[in-house]
Amino acid sequence: MRERSNIGAGLCAAALLSCALLFASAAMAQEWTTSLVDIHQGSPLSDKARGLGNGGYELQSGSWVSFNHWYSANWVDMHVDLLTQITPDTGILWGFGTGEQAEKYRIEPSLKLGFLTQVHPNPNSTLSLSVISTIGGGLNEKPCEADYGDLGTYSVNCRLAAGVTAPEETLKYLVSAKPETMHLWLNYRLTF
Repeated sequence: MRERSNIGAGLCAAALLSCALLFASAAMAQEWTTSLVDIHQGSPLSDKARGLGNGGYELQSGSWVSFNHWYSANWVDMHVDLLTQITPDTGILWGFGTGEQAEKYRIEPSLKLGFLTQVHPNPNSTLSLSVISTIGGGLNEKPCEADYGDLGTYSVNCRLAAGVTAPEETLKYLVSAKPETMHLWLNYRLTF
Protein backbone atom coordinates (compact mmCIF):
# COMPACT_ATOMS: atom_id res chain seq x y z
CA MET A 1 0.00 0.00 0.00
CA ARG A 2 1.33 3.45 -0.95
CA GLU A 3 1.32 6.42 1.36
CA ARG A 4 -0.76 9.37 0.12
CA SER A 5 0.76 12.83 -0.03
CA ASN A 6 -0.87 16.10 1.01
CA ILE A 7 1.31 18.19 -1.31
CA GLY A 8 -1.66 19.00 -3.62
CA ALA A 9 -3.81 20.16 -0.69
CA GLY A 10 -0.93 22.29 0.63
CA LEU A 11 -0.38 23.93 -2.77
CA CYS A 12 -4.10 24.61 -3.09
CA ALA A 13 -4.22 26.19 0.38
CA ALA A 14 -1.14 28.30 -0.43
CA ALA A 15 -2.71 29.48 -3.70
CA LEU A 16 -5.95 30.42 -1.91
CA LEU A 17 -4.00 32.28 0.79
CA SER A 18 -1.98 34.14 -1.88
CA CYS A 19 -5.18 35.17 -3.67
CA ALA A 20 -6.73 36.36 -0.39
CA LEU A 21 -3.63 38.42 0.44
CA LEU A 22 -3.54 39.90 -3.07
CA PHE A 23 -7.22 40.82 -2.83
CA ALA A 24 -6.75 42.36 0.63
CA SER A 25 -3.73 44.41 -0.48
CA ALA A 26 -5.59 45.64 -3.57
CA ALA A 27 -8.56 46.61 -1.39
CA MET A 28 -6.27 48.54 0.98
CA ALA A 29 -4.46 50.27 -1.89
CA GLN A 30 -7.72 51.62 -3.27
CA GLU A 31 -10.98 52.15 -1.47
CA TRP A 32 -13.80 50.33 -3.21
CA THR A 33 -17.33 51.62 -2.80
CA THR A 34 -20.50 49.59 -3.04
CA SER A 35 -23.80 51.17 -4.01
CA LEU A 36 -27.37 49.91 -4.19
CA VAL A 37 -28.39 49.91 -7.86
CA ASP A 38 -31.87 48.37 -7.74
CA ILE A 39 -34.27 46.61 -5.43
CA HIS A 40 -37.59 45.24 -6.68
CA GLN A 41 -40.07 42.44 -6.22
CA GLY A 42 -41.39 40.31 -9.04
CA SER A 43 -39.98 39.03 -12.30
CA PRO A 44 -41.25 37.57 -15.58
CA LEU A 45 -41.14 34.12 -13.93
CA SER A 46 -43.22 35.39 -10.98
CA ASP A 47 -45.77 36.71 -13.46
CA LYS A 48 -45.76 33.38 -15.30
CA ALA A 49 -46.32 31.46 -12.04
CA ARG A 50 -49.23 33.71 -11.09
CA GLY A 51 -50.71 33.18 -14.55
CA LEU A 52 -50.81 29.44 -13.88
CA GLY A 53 -53.44 30.17 -11.20
CA ASN A 54 -56.01 31.31 -13.77
CA GLY A 55 -58.86 28.87 -14.24
CA GLY A 56 -60.00 25.78 -12.42
CA TYR A 57 -62.14 22.70 -12.91
CA GLU A 58 -65.42 21.17 -11.76
CA LEU A 59 -65.49 18.06 -9.59
CA GLN A 60 -67.89 15.16 -10.17
CA SER A 61 -70.05 16.57 -7.36
CA GLY A 62 -70.39 19.85 -9.29
CA SER A 63 -68.26 21.97 -6.96
CA TRP A 64 -65.67 24.32 -8.49
CA VAL A 65 -61.94 23.99 -7.69
CA SER A 66 -59.95 27.15 -8.46
CA PHE A 67 -56.24 26.94 -9.32
CA ASN A 68 -55.64 30.32 -7.67
CA HIS A 69 -54.98 29.03 -4.13
CA TRP A 70 -52.33 26.61 -5.43
CA TYR A 71 -50.40 29.36 -7.24
CA SER A 72 -50.63 32.23 -4.70
CA ALA A 73 -47.37 32.91 -2.87
CA ASN A 74 -47.06 34.72 0.45
CA TRP A 75 -43.75 36.24 -0.70
CA VAL A 76 -42.87 37.51 -4.18
CA ASP A 77 -39.32 36.96 -5.45
CA MET A 78 -37.23 40.01 -4.38
CA HIS A 79 -34.13 41.09 -6.30
CA VAL A 80 -31.31 43.25 -4.94
CA ASP A 81 -28.56 44.55 -7.25
CA LEU A 82 -25.37 46.19 -5.98
CA LEU A 83 -22.40 47.76 -7.77
CA THR A 84 -18.88 47.69 -6.35
CA GLN A 85 -16.77 50.36 -8.05
CA ILE A 86 -13.15 49.23 -8.56
CA THR A 87 -11.93 52.19 -10.62
CA PRO A 88 -13.79 55.31 -11.82
CA ASP A 89 -14.67 53.44 -15.04
CA THR A 90 -14.92 49.79 -13.91
CA GLY A 91 -17.14 47.92 -11.50
CA ILE A 92 -18.55 44.59 -10.46
CA LEU A 93 -22.32 44.19 -10.45
CA TRP A 94 -23.59 41.58 -8.04
CA GLY A 95 -26.83 40.69 -6.35
CA PHE A 96 -29.34 38.05 -5.47
CA GLY A 97 -32.98 37.00 -5.75
CA THR A 98 -34.79 35.52 -2.75
CA GLY A 99 -36.94 33.06 -4.69
CA GLU A 100 -40.62 32.39 -4.12
CA GLN A 101 -42.81 29.41 -3.39
CA ALA A 102 -46.47 28.41 -3.38
CA GLU A 103 -48.16 25.05 -3.00
CA LYS A 104 -47.71 24.00 -6.64
CA TYR A 105 -44.59 25.85 -7.81
CA ARG A 106 -41.20 27.07 -6.68
CA ILE A 107 -38.83 29.77 -7.98
CA GLU A 108 -35.31 29.04 -6.76
CA PRO A 109 -33.14 31.74 -5.19
CA SER A 110 -30.68 33.30 -7.65
CA LEU A 111 -27.26 34.91 -7.70
CA LYS A 112 -26.20 37.63 -10.14
CA LEU A 113 -22.61 38.49 -11.02
CA GLY A 114 -21.37 40.88 -13.69
CA PHE A 115 -18.66 43.21 -14.91
CA LEU A 116 -19.09 46.78 -16.20
CA THR A 117 -16.54 49.05 -17.83
CA GLN A 118 -16.51 52.23 -19.88
CA VAL A 119 -14.07 54.25 -21.98
CA HIS A 120 -14.27 57.79 -23.28
CA PRO A 121 -13.12 57.93 -26.93
CA ASN A 122 -13.46 61.72 -26.75
CA PRO A 123 -14.74 64.18 -24.10
CA ASN A 124 -18.31 64.02 -25.44
CA SER A 125 -18.73 60.27 -25.80
CA THR A 126 -18.81 57.13 -23.71
CA LEU A 127 -18.53 53.52 -24.86
CA SER A 128 -19.66 51.07 -22.19
CA LEU A 129 -19.73 47.29 -21.97
CA SER A 130 -21.42 45.13 -19.37
CA VAL A 131 -21.67 41.37 -19.03
CA ILE A 132 -24.02 39.95 -16.40
CA SER A 133 -24.74 36.32 -15.55
CA THR A 134 -27.55 34.91 -13.40
CA ILE A 135 -27.22 31.55 -11.66
CA GLY A 136 -30.33 29.78 -10.36
CA GLY A 137 -33.78 31.37 -10.23
CA GLY A 138 -35.58 28.63 -12.20
CA LEU A 139 -39.35 28.08 -12.02
CA ASN A 140 -40.61 24.52 -11.48
CA GLU A 141 -44.25 23.50 -11.25
CA LYS A 142 -45.15 20.65 -8.89
CA PRO A 143 -47.56 17.76 -9.70
CA CYS A 144 -50.73 16.70 -7.86
CA GLU A 145 -52.04 13.31 -6.84
CA ALA A 146 -55.41 12.75 -8.54
CA ASP A 147 -57.87 9.99 -7.66
CA TYR A 148 -59.66 8.69 -10.76
CA GLY A 149 -61.86 6.25 -8.82
CA ASP A 150 -61.74 2.76 -10.34
CA LEU A 151 -58.88 3.79 -12.63
CA GLY A 152 -56.58 4.48 -9.67
CA THR A 153 -54.51 7.35 -8.32
CA TYR A 154 -52.00 9.11 -10.56
CA SER A 155 -49.40 11.84 -10.26
CA VAL A 156 -50.65 14.49 -12.71
CA ASN A 157 -50.34 18.08 -13.82
CA CYS A 158 -52.90 19.79 -11.53
CA ARG A 159 -54.13 22.12 -14.26
CA LEU A 160 -54.77 19.29 -16.76
CA ALA A 161 -56.11 16.61 -14.39
CA ALA A 162 -59.75 17.15 -15.38
CA GLY A 163 -59.06 17.32 -19.12
CA VAL A 164 -59.12 14.67 -21.82
CA THR A 165 -55.35 14.05 -21.75
CA ALA A 166 -54.30 10.71 -20.20
CA PRO A 167 -53.17 11.29 -16.58
CA GLU A 168 -49.58 10.15 -17.12
CA GLU A 169 -49.31 12.32 -20.26
CA THR A 170 -50.15 15.54 -18.36
CA LEU A 171 -46.81 15.50 -16.51
CA LYS A 172 -44.88 16.53 -19.61
CA TYR A 173 -46.80 19.84 -19.56
CA LEU A 174 -45.56 20.88 -16.10
CA VAL A 175 -43.89 24.28 -16.39
CA SER A 176 -40.11 24.34 -16.02
CA ALA A 177 -38.54 27.66 -17.00
CA LYS A 178 -35.25 29.44 -16.42
CA PRO A 179 -34.64 33.18 -16.22
CA GLU A 180 -32.43 34.94 -18.75
CA THR A 181 -29.00 33.71 -17.68
CA MET A 182 -26.68 36.03 -19.62
CA HIS A 183 -26.92 39.71 -20.57
CA LEU A 184 -24.40 41.48 -22.78
CA TRP A 185 -24.79 45.23 -23.36
CA LEU A 186 -22.66 47.41 -25.57
CA ASN A 187 -23.66 51.07 -25.47
CA TYR A 188 -22.30 54.19 -27.16
CA ARG A 189 -23.44 57.59 -25.93
CA LEU A 190 -22.61 60.89 -27.61
CA THR A 191 -23.58 64.20 -26.03
CA PHE A 192 -23.62 67.47 -27.91
